Amino acid sequence: MSQMVRLSDYRRRALALHFTRSELNQLLGVYSTQVKKGEWRDYSIGHSPGFARFCIYRNSREATPLYTITKLATEGKARSAQAKKGRYMVTTRHRVLRQSHSLHQALRVFDSPIKLVSNYLNRP
Repeated sequence: MSQMVRLSDYRRRALALHFTRSELNQLLGVYSTQVKKGEWRDYSIGHSPGFARFCIYRNSREATPLYTITKLATEGKARSAQAKKGRYMVTTRHRVLRQSHSLHQALRVFDSPIKLVSNYLNRP
């Protein structure tokens, strides 16, 4: 049995946000540098209507990413050209390390060595 479908309903759906080629080049550049150092071993990329994620894992068996670089869509009418590009966020285990309208600025968090500090050290 046939069913009528309006094409305009499908066209109105929000398209998944994705990383551009230049953004992927920047992300993979930082990733390859850390792979050479032996810090990172795996990554994944995810796309959704509201955001795109580049997740970095210490090894391939981990279920949760060590770092997540997220590109967020702008909501409403963006006023500036920077706001139209989107917003980038670098997080680690539910903690925001850096936010920026530029991916290059957001990735600068990896320029300096990052040290893992536990809250359980030196507690009485």
